[in-house]
Amino acid sequence: MLNAQELRKKYLEFFASKGHAVISSASLIPENDPTVLFTTAGMHPLVPYLLGAKHPSGTKLTDVQKCVRTGDIDEVGDRSHLTFFEMLGNWSLGDYFKLEAIEWSFEFLTSKDYLGIDINKLAVSVFAGDDDAPFDSESFEKWKSLGIREERIAKLPKKNNWWGPAGVTGPCGPDTEMFFWVGKDEFPSAGSNPGNDDDNWLEIWNDVFMQYFKQEDGTFKPLEQQNVDTGMGLERTTAVLNKFSDAFEVDTLKPIINKIEELSGKKYKESESITKSMRVVADHIRTSTMIMTDDRGVAPSNVDQGYIVRRLIRRAVRHGRNLGLENNFCVELSKVVIDIFKDVYKEVNRNAEFALSEMEKEETKFRVTLEQGIKEFEKLLKGFQMALEKTGRAITEISGKQAFKLYDTFGFPIEMTEELASENNLTIDKAGFDEAYIAHQELSRQGAEQKFKGGLADHGEMSVKYHTATHLLHAVLKKVLGEHVEQKGSNITAERMRFDFSHPDKMTPEQIKEAEDLVNSAIQADYPVSFSEMTVEEARAKNAIGLFGDKYGEMVKVYTVGDPNEMANAKQDSPTFSREICGGPHVEHTGVMGHFKIVKEESSSAGIRRIKAILE
Repeated sequence: MLNAQELRKKYLEFFASKGHAVISSASLIPENDPTVLFTTAGMHPLVPYLLGAKHPSGTKLTDVQKCVRTGDIDEVGDRSHLTFFEMLGNWSLGDYFKLEAIEWSFEFLTSKDYLGIDINKLAVSVFAGDDDAPFDSESFEKWKSLGIREERIAKLPKKNNWWGPAGVTGPCGPDTEMFFWVGKDEFPSAGSNPGNDDDNWLEIWNDVFMQYFKQEDGTFKPLEQQNVDTGMGLERTTAVLNKFSDAFEVDTLKPIINKIEELSGKKYKESESITKSMRVVADHIRTSTMIMTDDRGVAPSNVDQGYIVRRLIRRAVRHGRNLGLENNFCVELSKVVIDIFKDVYKEVNRNAEFALSEMEKEETKFRVTLEQGIKEFEKLLKGFQMALEKTGRAITEISGKQAFKLYDTFGFPIEMTEELASENNLTIDKAGFDEAYIAHQELSRQGAEQKFKGGLADHGEMSVKYHTATHLLHAVLKKVLGEHVEQKGSNITAERMRFDFSHPDKMTPEQIKEAEDLVNSAIQADYPVSFSEMTVEEARAKNAIGLFGDKYGEMVKVYTVGDPNEMANAKQDSPTFSREICGGPHVEHTGVMGHFKIVKEESSSAGIRRIKAILE
């Protein structure tokens, strides 16, 4: 049996033996990327380097990346959907390409020293070719040369075996996917492959070949820097290799299920509804804990990442109620999550106290919301009774508008309304509720589309200026408010910047004015902006601020605003100098940035303040 910890270790060791630098997982909350709330894939933090920027650790990289995807949050509760997951990846930034990538994938999957999978239980798919791009004959022939029978190689179209571009134009190319046999028979029948028998083949690995650039006219031209981007889901692969019936039996989830069983007195597979609720609780508490223990972690709130954390915790509490958990339980489960991951991601233990405190506060607050919602429901029942007494006609249905008001105004989940309605022999106009809900979602989505327009990793001229402004502001806030200030998140568009930082109190007007003036003095001084590559230890020694990796000797980029030689000897007490770990990009000198103006300072969440600013 191979557990998740062993799979992580084997994967990184294998690719390190092939000359790959092992890099740390990036934050779950992307820096200066307004297009997404969370890091959703292993490639996300590496976009600048896939587009040509030089990575400080070289051209061959491997990592285990923390990821969160919440687009299908309502699907959680089945056997496989997870909102938090870990992605194993190896990367070539203009180094090796298809032949080496496929050979190493095959070796890791089949070698007795690594996963030792029987070749007869493997199948692959390759891009079939179309009018835009040719059949991927290189990948096809390479798999054949390694011993994969031709009948096990599915030739599939773009919808199956093509990546990108992220926007209208950009890098893209074919991919080749690897599948493991999960059918009832020990081995697949002759001719079976993922193209004609996808019920019995489960994808476990994907090698993406960034081979082309899609141009504005829709044509494809070969990229100057051709990259390899691979991804293997840790939980899925661990479950498949151990023949588990679902992802929640994997060792990064099973201890949470065990604790839920202990607290509830119920068994995981006791009934379909209990199984679903236990899965929802385990997944949502794991995800919210991992978000809050991230070095850029956020507390539950009504906006952005904080809203997702709130939604996850509240959905977990509701499903906990289905399991008979009437008292606070989230902290006990969060402690289990922290214990699972504290030795894998050092920041989990560093930020555990913050996460546990916020978890307790949010659960307590939501239980008050639940009680309020129940009271409002009882008022509704009373109104129905009064109508019956007055007219003689019984009201047997809660309107969609009434159900949506309970949901939208009082935060009362529709499932709770349905449950209480059933207990009182009432029905709900679910179609009316759905109509109101969809209208609400469309309004929210339109707002989000405006907010997050601009494309992945927007590197436009104004965004770059704002990125440099966050460095100046970070350094200045440490001077004005104290060294306890740490960046807790940022969001940049071409129109404005938003900067979250740790500080317990509201800034005074004098502090805001001082911070604004100090940033502008740095801009007016027209300081040069430069970067150098160094180890984490060297960055610490030079008083650089920012998030540090946990692996000894890892190389990082450090951006300096001001004279880099003078900074080497200066203390971090000069507000017009900044030295910070960052991937870039930045302006070449501060004089081009314009006038910095703070337009708002407000609370983001407990202990976290937020500044919104513009460059005029």
